[in-house]
Amino acid sequence: MRAIGNNIIIKINKVESTEKTKGGLLLIEKDREDIRYQQALIVSVSDDIKGLKEKDKIYYDKRAGFGIEFNKEKLTVIKLQDVVVVL
Repeated sequence: MRAIGNNIIIKINKVESTEKTKGGLLLIEKDREDIRYQQALIVSVSDDIKGLKEKDKIYYDKRAGFGIEFNKEKLTVIKLQDVVVVL
């Protein structure tokens, strides 16, 4: 499977850290509204995109993209403009 056009295929890192609020509630990181960006690993990047390659770790807008299932593995397809940081 290979991304084409302005698309990037990523695998989201499942970091399930919890944080306790002042009121004693436990928040899972994915439920926090103040965190807009999420870390992922690039699975495939289009030949049209320069500066990114497979296995790069990135932060992207977690509200962007759409899910896809390939070989029983859940992946996400995003656009280049949704990437904000390359590690």
